[in-house]
Amino acid sequence: MDPLAQFEALTEWLRGALAAGEDFCLGYSAESSEFIRFNQARVRQAGQVQQASLSLRLIRDGRHAELQLSLGATPEEDRRRLADALDQLRQLLPMLAADPYLQFNRDAWRSQVVQLEPLPDSAALVEQIGREAGDLDLVGFYAAGPLSRGFASSAGAFGWHQASSFNFDWSLFHANGQALKAQYAGQRWDAEALARRLAQGREQLAYLGRPVCTLQPGTYRAYLAPAALQEILELLGWGGFSARALAEKDCPLQRLHSGEARLSPLLHLQEQVTGALTPGFFDEGYPRRDLELIRAGRPGEPLVSARSAAEYGLPANGASAWESPESLAMAGGELTQDEILARLGTGLYIGNLWYLNYSDRPAARITGMTRFACFWVEDGHIQAPLASMRFDDSLYRLLGSQLESLTRERELSLSTRTYRERHNGSSLLPGALLGQLSLTL
Repeated sequence: MDPLAQFEALTEWLRGALAAGEDFCLGYSAESSEFIRFNQARVRQAGQVQQASLSLRLIRDGRHAELQLSLGATPEEDRRRLADALDQLRQLLPMLAADPYLQFNRDAWRSQVVQLEPLPDSAALVEQIGREAGDLDLVGFYAAGPLSRGFASSAGAFGWHQASSFNFDWSLFHANGQALKAQYAGQRWDAEALARRLAQGREQLAYLGRPVCTLQPGTYRAYLAPAALQEILELLGWGGFSARALAEKDCPLQRLHSGEARLSPLLHLQEQVTGALTPGFFDEGYPRRDLELIRAGRPGEPLVSARSAAEYGLPANGASAWESPESLAMAGGELTQDEILARLGTGLYIGNLWYLNYSDRPAARITGMTRFACFWVEDGHIQAPLASMRFDDSLYRLLGSQLESLTRERELSLSTRTYRERHNGSSLLPGALLGQLSLTL
């Protein structure tokens, strides 16, 4: 059954089954996904997943409860499961206390976005990977297919978002155990783009065969590839742009909002809803819109969920309950790809970071380790792979005083999470050239 028709039919049934004084929020999630797992550049496992589920929230007299259910193969079975869920929630609600921060959106908004692009033929994809990386120890995971998301409420709101995408996430291993990691993701497959990324990986893999360079603790010039910058921004996303965290004085960028600290004027961060793979709504019932989170180094709008809006008297802007970016985009700069090593001169080329955490949250100080494809560079030339090192530095330096330039080209990264279902979070980021990065051990 067509996902949109399935969701519309269930929504209409639920409207008719509602009793006086009841309201509902209904979320829909479906996927038709293809998965291919590679080892040594050969297919080791392949399969397909088709599934759909609902999230039903029933509201009455300030009380609310939610239940999730999987959908079956027939409309009759789906209606029966939804009816059972409605009955369970009706029995549960009288036993719950009223929620003082419940905020139900009574606007009858409508939104419909369909971005179904042709996806690559899996046989041709496997053939290309085998042809261009068959002699390499490539371990990877390919996921592709359309994702469907829907929202409806008793107030008349209705949102629909359907988009196809692909995501090929892989690692290349050297015989000595060193490795590098890469990703190619998007909506329109470009065989030449994959070929370029595999060629770059092959070139970096050759450098991994050289003796490892171990540096002394200190400050070094550094280039952060988009994947490394993504790790930093993912950590910052947990509370860094949250209205709740700001109100509770738990935001790592609290000093930025109070005017005590600054970020670089080169820094422009946006929650980009327009054209994104994430839907323009969440299950809380408020439409999303493009938000400037950081504007030329200065604070913009925070992400405000419905609950934070009720609790702190703020206008909700469609943020999820956890108030983290879902489709983050950073503006690029003037640095071109072929200038990176020359502009870096002598310092660190950092392909990936991991194990990031806050070492001093109020001061926006973070720590983590270098990971895959990190190199020591001298006079604009890669000399050796870098031994794993720990850094500890402030975001007000990394994204502030020490941010020299951003690359013109930006890299799209899609979420690799597949727990329960494929996720559709994304980031579009440049690389970043830093004057200093502090290594501690």
